[in-house]
Amino acid sequence: MKRLYLLRHAKSAWDQPAQPDRERGLNKRGRRDAPRMGHMIAQRLAPMPVHVSPARRAQLTLEGLVQGWPFLGELVHRTEESLYTFDVNELMAWIARRPPADNALFIVSHNPALTDLINELAPDAGLDNLPTAGYAELALDIDRWRDLMHGCATLGYTLFPGELADD
Repeated sequence: MKRLYLLRHAKSAWDQPAQPDRERGLNKRGRRDAPRMGHMIAQRLAPMPVHVSPARRAQLTLEGLVQGWPFLGELVHRTEESLYTFDVNELMAWIARRPPADNALFIVSHNPALTDLINELAPDAGLDNLPTAGYAELALDIDRWRDLMHGCATLGYTLFPGELADD
């Protein structure tokens, strides 16, 4: 049994339209939501290393998670170039290359790859969209990541910023 913990980066800023996509930061809502999500996820999970896209908005999302989940900041996280993708097949290929000893992966990345991944692995989930700063947990009925395939998972839990009480 393997587990995937997926978080879409928080809401990005579009105030500089000419700015390259990889360099966009977070807007006000994104800066608010990331720590709030970190606080809530900390109530469910033990801290674990996070694999994060190199995009600035994903990196800032991880920083926000750590603000809300301080013990997460004590770990070494990995920036993975392959996680700067919007394609489910590229994301699945990256996951399939993980070592079998890793029983769980926490990923901060991008849509539509994350929504598509959830629907590919857990087709009964019927998730229309993983919103910005949205979180999902998948339980995978596989022993090795390379065995990743359509329908091998169950969507066990989701948490979206819109579900959180306003501060």
